[in-house]
Amino acid sequence: MTDKQKILSPRIIVMLLIFIVLLPMLPLIISWQWGWWEAWVYAAVNILGFAVSRWLAGRRNPDLLTERSQFLQHANPEAWDKTLSPLLGLAGGVIPIVAGLDARFGPSAQFGLWIKLIAIAILLAGYILGAYALIANRFFSGMVRLQTERGHQVVSSGPYRWVRHPGYAGALLSYLAAPFLLDSWWTLFPVALTFLVIFIRTRLEDNFLQESLDGYREYTQRVRWRLIPGVW
Repeated sequence: MTDKQKILSPRIIVMLLIFIVLLPMLPLIISWQWGWWEAWVYAAVNILGFAVSRWLAGRRNPDLLTERSQFLQHANPEAWDKTLSPLLGLAGGVIPIVAGLDARFGPSAQFGLWIKLIAIAILLAGYILGAYALIANRFFSGMVRLQTERGHQVVSSGPYRWVRHPGYAGALLSYLAAPFLLDSWWTLFPVALTFLVIFIRTRLEDNFLQESLDGYREYTQRVRWRLIPGVW
């Protein structure tokens, strides 16, 4: 099977339709409020952000898309990530569901335009940072594992000059924006869960890389912060 066939397999196409197209549209589908402009912005940023970031990453590192298309099918992922990675996806998927339900039966909040504009800026910043990390790091796998067959090396360029896990940092920003853009206090609960999973996964991944990847321990001496500069 060629790399292109692996990327565009029926399994991957179904996953993309569900997680990249359907999930961001759930606030609109569940609430049935098709004039809800904030939900359209949320869906557009999520869908276009994914498409553009993968297109740019694929142009620079075509083999990275093949690597990421094998999600949950790798032979050597860390045992704990077999739980945490799907859990993170599940928690992130609950966010638009809760937002849609809140709009249908609520909403629980009514944020002003300026707060929503700031939320859009944060959402875009999260996607830009995450895309920058994806493009800069050809080893940006969907599962935590040592990619020996791909010549796994430490990446310290791009956003990896600032924090050791900029992809997770971008995800934190994107998740944080959702409750304020979509007028939903209730959505803060699944957002908090995603934050917890990201912090746990970041710590475990960082420890794994320090123990297993040549040069990573030295890299941690140069770039001190895992996710948030000056904090952690």
